Amino acid sequence: MSDAATRPFGGLEAAFQAALAQATTAQALEAVRIKFLGRKSEVAAALKGLGALPADQRAEVGKRANQLKTAFEARLAEQQAALATAPARAALDVTLPGTALAQGRLHPVTRTMDAILACFVPLGFEIIEGPEAEYEYYNFDRLNIPRDHPSREHFDTFFLEAPSPQPAKGRLLLRSHTSPVQIRVMERRKPPLRILVPGKVFRPDALDPSHSFMFHQVEGLVVDDRTSFADLKGVLEQFLRALFGEDTQARFRPHFFPFTEPSAEVDIACRVCRGTGCSTCGQKGWLEIMGCGMVHPNVLKGVGYDWQRVQGFAFGMGVERIAMLRHGVKDIRLFFENDVRFLEQF
Repeated sequence: MSDAATRPFGGLEAAFQAALAQATTAQALEAVRIKFLGRKSEVAAALKGLGALPADQRAEVGKRANQLKTAFEARLAEQQAALATAPARAALDVTLPGTALAQGRLHPVTRTMDAILACFVPLGFEIIEGPEAEYEYYNFDRLNIPRDHPSREHFDTFFLEAPSPQPAKGRLLLRSHTSPVQIRVMERRKPPLRILVPGKVFRPDALDPSHSFMFHQVEGLVVDDRTSFADLKGVLEQFLRALFGEDTQARFRPHFFPFTEPSAEVDIACRVCRGTGCSTCGQKGWLEIMGCGMVHPNVLKGVGYDWQRVQGFAFGMGVERIAMLRHGVKDIRLFFENDVRFLEQF
């Protein structure tokens, strides 16, 4: 009698185990609970129907129903705890096409800077960086720039309102060129020197297709006891051929810089018209690329060098200017507007 009364519960337990094994989400577990432990479940129905059973079966059926209810509740609690601590897994559909990840690129100015430095490092140049907030002493005084020179005015230099930590070295400013780093290096090191100085510089220029108030420069300095202008010319010609191609033509024109004597500007044959004249070069056939010259004796004396025993040369170039020539970009502002459509071309 008792076996017949409790036999249906065996099938109920098997069905519960199968449903529980397939329940992998909180919603599925709740559905299992409602089906097997809810008010309309078979367990609840068995408990409610005890009064209709013969007296000799009530105790055994009630006991079995309560045991199943307790066991089902315990197993549901275990499954819920396991599900709560298990790492979340998103459904994986292996039939979906893959998603390509966007890849970053080096900025064209950075790429050009790296290309410039790579041309000089094999020649024995050491890369050195310096502060962007500078003293007048390094930015002007030690570079043989007179007190009344126009570049010292507010319309040509960004002066900082912060008080100078070393008043004897003048006001603080945002460096207008990278040459101050050369002075800093020469003050603490003796020749021979062969250094490159890359970095940002700042000038209050009006923003237009060829000017920006912030841009990048690379300065070079060589000092020893035998360097000549011929060495300067050879180094720069080799650099221009390495950067722009072996067929690159260059010329040196006399110029003036306070910190070099003699001084020159360097031009290359226009990359568009190959020297015949076009709108890019203003019908001149040549494009200005950098300034250079032999280090002025006053600069050498100012850092404590014996100007009669050592000499050197220096050069400086604008990185954006070279990037524009290399890539045919006609507006410097494109480099700083962060238009992804433009930057993805490099």
